[in-house]
Amino acid sequence: MIIIPEEKPKDKIKYQRQFYPGTEKVSERRRKIMDPNRRLVKLRDIPDDDIILLLGHRAPGALYASVHPPLDEILEHEDPIKSIVEPTPGARAGDRMRFVQFTDSFWRPPFAPWLRARTYFTRFRGLDTVIYSGRQLLEMRERDLEATTKLLIETEVFDPARTALRGITVHGHALRLDSDGLMFDARRRYIYDKDIDEVVYHKNMNAEVLDIPVPVGRPMSDEELQEYDVTYRWDTTAYKSRTELLMIVTRITRMRILGGFKPDLVANM
Repeated sequence: MIIIPEEKPKDKIKYQRQFYPGTEKVSERRRKIMDPNRRLVKLRDIPDDDIILLLGHRAPGALYASVHPPLDEILEHEDPIKSIVEPTPGARAGDRMRFVQFTDSFWRPPFAPWLRARTYFTRFRGLDTVIYSGRQLLEMRERDLEATTKLLIETEVFDPARTALRGITVHGHALRLDSDGLMFDARRRYIYDKDIDEVVYHKNMNAEVLDIPVPVGRPMSDEELQEYDVTYRWDTTAYKSRTELLMIVTRITRMRILGGFKPDLVANM
């Protein structure tokens, strides 16, 4: 008779989420922003009513419009997933879907569109998001969106001069900075008020004139922007050598062109 020795149970290894690799300063910034267990530093205080004015979806004090009754009032079939996934406050109340769109300047912003997507999915719930060239569209239930927008504006991931709310006519993120250091905006939604040393929105994100201007804080200094930078640059943390970086960019460009024209050509690269 063959006796098979009893295997000892293996110690279970607790899974740890990996947010971003690297030990450089820029890598650490990216990890902090994406990690929901790490608190973002609050730099300014924007009243709730001002957030509502900037978004332009409803008047301050108005009731939330709904697309369905509150979940607690709906009789639905038994679904085990519903007992596992806790609905957000907006979903529970039946709020309609609304959006906010941020654009990040090409010139040393504290956030970036591609990093926004990763951060939104790790820090928030009940959302849909789309990445464009220099902007990021975020859709959520209305009251959830207002709470999320408040967090994104009040903390270290927002600079009044290099980050902006733009629902329409978003281009300008990669163009020049204005003489006052603000990111160019064709709609002129905001100005720099030197008397109070703050950026003030005179229009909401959809370029509709506000009855009451909304100040969003002072622009960050060059030293602060460099400290909060999330992009590898030659004057922060160089990502690669110039030669290697150009080789990688060239290869990506060739693969996009050849792959789009005839995918079989990519196999020979």
